[in-house]
Amino acid sequence: MDSVFDELYRKYHHDVFQFLFYMVKNKEQAEDLVQEVYIRVLKSYERFEGKSSEKTWLFSIARNVAIDSFRKQKGWKQRILEKFDWSTSQVKDDQPIPEDIAVQNEEIQQIYSCLDQCTVDQRLVIVMRYIHEFSILETAEALGWTESKVKTTQHRALKILKKQMEEMMGKEGMENEKVRMER
Repeated sequence: MDSVFDELYRKYHHDVFQFLFYMVKNKEQAEDLVQEVYIRVLKSYERFEGKSSEKTWLFSIARNVAIDSFRKQKGWKQRILEKFDWSTSQVKDDQPIPEDIAVQNEEIQQIYSCLDQCTVDQRLVIVMRYIHEFSILETAEALGWTESKVKTTQHRALKILKKQMEEMMGKEGMENEKVRMER
């Protein structure tokens, strides 16, 4: 079991941390939740039947840990809806993290802020599909949903993101036009 656990940790700890960080938007809490994920992995690995990939199984555990954490928090819905301050340096890692990418690319930063307008389920799907590059099938297995529900949730989330981005672009366009007219 030690070598299996070490292999799972080595392969996926960064992805699991990023996933949880996207969900809770707090470095320390995400680190704590990663520990909880791996504790659950140790306790339940013997029951893993191999019906899905280990990655899918691991992310379904991470999803459940995140949801359990939200349930334990008072006012968890408000916590989920809070905006993340991308200007602070809350996460340090050798590999590029969402914060570093967002600082380098303003459009990506806008997309991350638009994620706050999505429901928890929509955010789960967007993070799994586009950030962690899960297939629709892998996403469905990790969330315990049908592929149809994943597709529908993804479609609705993308619609919200598109609308938010258009609104942002419209505001920026008006601001740029105003600056140009003042000159």
